[in-house]
Amino acid sequence: MRMQKRLFGVLLTAMVALSVTACGNGSNNIRTQNETGVAKETSADGVIKIAVAASMTGENAEYGKQMQAAAEIMAEKWNKDGGVVGKQIEIVPYDDKNSGDESATVAQKIVEDKDIIGVIGHFSSNLCLIADPIYQENEVIAITTSGSHPDITGIGDFIFRNNSIISTEANYMLQIAIEDFGCKKIGIVSIKTDWGTTTSNTLKELLETNYSDSGAMIVAHEEIITGSDDFSPIVTKMEEEGAQVILCVGEYGLTGPLAKQYRQINPDIKLVGTSNAFSQQLLNLAGDSAEGLRFPISFFAGSQDPKVKDFVDEFDEKYGGLPNSFAAQTYDATGMLLEAIKNAGTTDHRAVRDELTKLAYPGVTGDTNFDENGDAAKSYTKVEIQNGEFVEVK
Repeated sequence: MRMQKRLFGVLLTAMVALSVTACGNGSNNIRTQNETGVAKETSADGVIKIAVAASMTGENAEYGKQMQAAAEIMAEKWNKDGGVVGKQIEIVPYDDKNSGDESATVAQKIVEDKDIIGVIGHFSSNLCLIADPIYQENEVIAITTSGSHPDITGIGDFIFRNNSIISTEANYMLQIAIEDFGCKKIGIVSIKTDWGTTTSNTLKELLETNYSDSGAMIVAHEEIITGSDDFSPIVTKMEEEGAQVILCVGEYGLTGPLAKQYRQINPDIKLVGTSNAFSQQLLNLAGDSAEGLRFPISFFAGSQDPKVKDFVDEFDEKYGGLPNSFAAQTYDATGMLLEAIKNAGTTDHRAVRDELTKLAYPGVTGDTNFDENGDAAKSYTKVEIQNGEFVEVK
């Protein structure tokens, strides 16, 4: 399995290197383990840096800012106790602007900073697939807390995921649509990206595999380009096909406006979202039209678990709002990386990577450990918007 991952990583790295060079960025400044023949370790002086790479500006900025805040809260906890291996921890945010070109540039900057031992990110699966080969080649640990594309952790053994692959979440979405809502005619509206296409295909495959006897069917599937704001042709098509429930495959920038426009035509349409739409911004964009929208999430800020409540209170004090699941997974991922450094007793990247694979970490998103592929298993909670708030449903 590790050999397969390394081969996959080498192929992707070569592809990314060619792409970056073609864009004029070049890759000659990347110092790699293979070139030096020396195990990579952070600077003996100064601090230990952990990068957070995500959209810090633009329409997905809330995700990046929440991830940064969560990582900083965890780092502050460790710093108050003396840091790790005698050093203080610094969280360094990088804005990938949700752009493929920018993510490659950000990845190069990260691997060139000798004090950075690992990166939390990127938010988008598409950007992970571009940036992670660079991290793998340079033996910089990368932990995505939101990228659900199945190929991400196949890039190599320095690449980890602290969230579920999309098939787990997709099955919950179908369960909500078919079993909870009792709908048979399903429409899919997806963002036109590699992640959106993969998720939509996964939904179709799981419907045939797991719900073949239910009588449910996909009556229409429409894709939308990022940044589009006119959903009227899609709504018309879904209504013509008799869709009873719409599976919204996209972030809050898709789900919020779609809900608002759709319910102007059909107030009774059932809506199911993905976990990456779980955000205050969804409520801001959709308003009353978000009522009844349901989705699966791996972290619920309304939990009465003392660990969760403490994190939520700290996050609210720092950020001024409730953390979403990606913030919680970033909080845990940062803690896991620091715990691995502590256990390794060094900042040697390979030693820390090895300790990370051994961890059983009790975090706010549950007990977490990574499997041989670098993936973490997550359980989901179903949440519905009721009276303008997120409410857990059974």
